[in-house]
Amino acid sequence: MKQSFIALLCGTLFGFGLAFSGMIHPENVIAFLDITGQWDPGLALVMAGALVVAIPGFYFIRQRHQPLMASDFCLSAKTNIDAPLVAGAALFGIGWGMSGYCPGPAIAGLGTGNLDAIFVILSIYTGFMSQPLFFKKINSGR
Repeated sequence: MKQSFIALLCGTLFGFGLAFSGMIHPENVIAFLDITGQWDPGLALVMAGALVVAIPGFYFIRQRHQPLMASDFCLSAKTNIDAPLVAGAALFGIGWGMSGYCPGPAIAGLGTGNLDAIFVILSIYTGFMSQPLFFKKINSGR
C-alpha cells in the first residue's frame, strides 16, 4: 500500500509538472518540432530540467544495493542498439510528431478533459498489445 501511494504521489507530481510546463498541449510540442517556422524551445527547456533531476538521481540509485520501497531495481540490463529498438523509437517519434503527445502528457491531458488524449492513449495501448503478435511473426520467419 505504501509503495502504491508513493507511485501515485510521484505520478501526480509528474502530471502537475507537465501541466505547469504546458507540455500537455500538443501545439507546444509541435511548435518545438517546427524548426523552419515559429520554433518554440520550451520543450528543450523542460527536457533539460528533467535531466537536471534524473542524472543525479540515477547516479545515487546506482550507489545503493536496494531501493527504499522495493526488493530490487527494475533497470534494464540491455545495452545494445538493435533493429527492434530503432524501429520502436522511430514509431514513437512519428506518433509523437503527428499527434504532439507522448504517453505521459496524454495521460495528464485526460485530467484536463482533453478528449483528443483518449484517442492517443487508445492508439498507444493498441500498439502495446499488438507488438508481441508482430514480433512473434517476425521471429518465427527467421
